[in-house]
Parts: sequence; structure tokens; C-alpha cells
Amino acid sequence: MLRRDRGTAVAPRPGPQRAAFTWFAAASAALFAVRLIAAGHVGFGDSEALYASYALHPQPAYLDHPGLVGLLARLVGSGTAPSPLRAHRVTAVLATAFPWSLALACRAAGAKWRRAFTAALIAALAPEIAVGLFALTPDLLLALSWTCALALAALALRSAPGSVRAALAFAGAGLMAGIATASKSTGLTLFVALAATYASPPARAHARSFAPWAGLAAGGWGVAPVVLFEAHAGWPMLRHRLIDTQTTAGLSMRNAGALLGGQLVYLSPLIAWLAAFAVREAWRGRGDAVGRLLGWSFAAPAAALLPLCLWSRVAEPHWMAPAFLALGVAAARAPWAPSRRLVATSCALAAIPVAAVHAWVLIPSAVRLAPASYDPRLDLSNELFGWPEVVAAVREEAVAFTPDEPVGAGPENLAVVGPHWVICAQLEAALRDELRVGCNTPILDDFDAWWPRARWRAADVVVWVSDGRFGPPALDSHRALRSREVRIERAGRTIRVFTITVLASRAQA
Repeated sequence: MLRRDRGTAVAPRPGPQRAAFTWFAAASAALFAVRLIAAGHVGFGDSEALYASYALHPQPAYLDHPGLVGLLARLVGSGTAPSPLRAHRVTAVLATAFPWSLALACRAAGAKWRRAFTAALIAALAPEIAVGLFALTPDLLLALSWTCALALAALALRSAPGSVRAALAFAGAGLMAGIATASKSTGLTLFVALAATYASPPARAHARSFAPWAGLAAGGWGVAPVVLFEAHAGWPMLRHRLIDTQTTAGLSMRNAGALLGGQLVYLSPLIAWLAAFAVREAWRGRGDAVGRLLGWSFAAPAAALLPLCLWSRVAEPHWMAPAFLALGVAAARAPWAPSRRLVATSCALAAIPVAAVHAWVLIPSAVRLAPASYDPRLDLSNELFGWPEVVAAVREEAVAFTPDEPVGAGPENLAVVGPHWVICAQLEAALRDELRVGCNTPILDDFDAWWPRARWRAADVVVWVSDGRFGPPALDSHRALRSREVRIERAGRTIRVFTITVLASRAQA
């Protein structure tokens, strides 16, 4: 139908629901296209390379995280570490799917589609989601499984107590909580949130049935291999996370400032402001069972992670992300709603840094815009470049010293070693057992279990790989034979300088 304005036929404005869907779908399509382009141009970040390396050493848990991300990496890599291209094509799909899962969770919680699409649009453009979820990390799996758990639990709580639909949804919610915990240990707080919700007065009718508790038990069964592995090994993940890496921990204004500033950067200022209002709405909506679910899903992780972030000097802003996952759903179903102008401004301000980050990474000439004081060592995006050239140089050195060994033999008398796990992980993920990789991180890391230091230090030849972040080789048992540099440039500007030093055992000299 057309409306007339001064004698001119004008198409009617699309309804609010259709407009919200159109903007959300357009943003999703644009982000998906950019992610596919990025997949063909960038390598692994340092942490991402470590998770890709998990694929070569399957186990229920590692020092940093449970093992599900390693299982995914192994699946993507067809039994070995995946290439960055293959991994990033998969993460492009999963990262784009996350905001859609959030929209479904909003709808399952009772929100109208217009509000659901609006919440999903804001989440999709938040830098922490738009940029961060592109990587092959436990956070990607955690975000998807956590949101699916909220959707299923909300569906169950809004179903008739004792019904088949409620039973199936409770089972799914518990299984998703198990997947979240197998992805990242903070998923345990989701179990706490679900149990507290089921035991609350608004959910009493459901609590009398077997279904919610059976769902939690099913999810816990899925986490059992991680718990048993950790218990048998003496809880190495807990020791690493809470003791070995916390030598400088302590409450400080510096930690508080890093936490607050990190949220403003990771979410963008206006989305962070909207998140604060969503906390208020989550509290106000606690009167029904779904409201309790969303309130507990914020409060349980926040109660565990906020003190940790204030205490730990090595805490990262994204550690708080699980607490925020329920806030979009809480805001979407709340009586209060932000104005269209506020939503549009929030999305626009969030999209600016997202576009800037992608342009900086994907357009080589962008580095020419950097000021004279630019220090490439502080630019985390440089982790994504240079490793194919370095690995090629390492292979050349290995062939020079083991000409009779076939490629892929991984000779015990030759070790490729880095001074820190950030170097070792990149080498391990790229070499894929073609050559053995050892690591000399100042504290124990996963490489100490994969190839202990005593073994690689006994090798006749060590190919030591480092970059500008670390000093010269620290290996008294070997002497340096020669050294070479691999310089990585973008638009004629050096962004990384790798040093490859070949060392021979003094006992063989």
C-alpha cells in the first residue's frame, strides 16, 4: 500500500521488526564477507597457534584451558593442526552465527523479534565480538554454547512443567553448559547459574521434576574427563592459572583501571553504557523464572571473575565476557528500551574501531599512516604475519644438518626451540611434527609435557628461533655456529625481525 505526500506516491516505511532484521542481516553479511577475506590473508595469532598445536597433542585439558578447542582444531585439520586458512574459514562461519544464536535466545526468553534483532545487532558490532571471535579460541566455543544454553533453559522454563518439550530443553541446556565448561573453565559458573535458577521460587514447579537436574547431570558427565585428568595430574591448570602465572598479583588501582578501560575498548563506550543499563534490567526482571536465569547468568560469572580481574596483573579484559552474555537477552525482554537514535549511535561508534582494525590488518599500506614513534613490538596484529617465511628458513637449516633424513622424520638429534611459548606455538602449528619443537619459557608450559627440556637440550643441533621481544639464545650446553635474520616488511616498513641461530652441542664439538 502507498501513502501520498503532496501528490507523490511514496512507499511506506518498513515496520520496526523488518527494519531491525534488515540492519542486522546486512551487518552480519558484511562482517562475514570481511572475515572470509581476512581468512586468506592472515596467519594465527600467538595464542591461536597454541590452540592449533593442541590438535597435535590430544588430551582432556592443558595448562590454560580444557581440551575442546584442541578437539575442534584437530577436526578442522583432519587429524593434525589446521592451516590458518582452513581454521579461519570455520571461525568466520561460527563467529557470524553467534549473534544469530543470541537473537534466538532473546526470542526464547520472550522478547519480540524487533528487540531480539536489535540486541543481536549491537552484539555483532561490539569489537570484542566482531573482531575477537574470528580467532580459533576457547572464547568462540564458550560464547556459542553459553548462549545456546540460555536459549534452551529459557525455553524449558517457559514450557509446562513435566512436559516433553521442557525435558528436552533442560537436557539441551545441561549439555550446552558441559560444552561451555569443556571449552573454558569459566563455564563452571554457568552450571552454578542454572542450578541456582532451577532451585529458585519462580522455578519451583520445574524443580519438582527430574528433568532440570538430569540435564545438569548430563552436562557434568561431559566434563568428567577434564576433571579426572586434572585430578590425576595434580590440578596443573589450577596451579598454572592461580599460582605460577600470578607472582605479581595483588589488588591495585592499575588492575581496576585496566579492567574498566578494557571494557570501554572491547565493547565501545556506548555499548558499555548500555550494558550497565542491562544489568539494572536484569535485576528488575528477576521476578519470573527466566528473569532469574538471566540474573544468575550474569551474577555467577561476575562474582567469580570480577575479583580475579582486580587481583591478577595478567588478567585480560575479555575474561569478563561470560558475565555479559546474558545482558543482551535481559535488555531485549525488559520494559525499558533504548531509543532508536541511541541504538544507531552505539552501533556506529562500535563499527568505527571494527572497521579500523580490519583496515589496519588487511591493507598493507595502512602501516604508512603510523607515526614515527610506532613500535612494531607493541602492535599485536603483527603476530599474524611473517611465519611462513620463518618456517621456510627453519626447514632450510634442518635440511642442511640432516641431509639424509627424509622430510617429516622429526630427527631426535635436531631440535627447533623458541625462548617462549608464543614463538614455540607458531612453530609447532606450522611444522606439524615435521620437526620436533621444544620450548624454553621461563615457567613450565605445555611444551614441557610434549617434549621435555631435558630431551631437546640433549640434541646435537638446536635451531633457535627468536624475535625482537626476546634476547639471544640462553643455552650453555651448546655453542652458536651461525645466525641469520628474517625481516618481515609491510609496505616497505619493517614490522618484525626474526633471528634464527644454529647451535651445536659442546659435547659434539
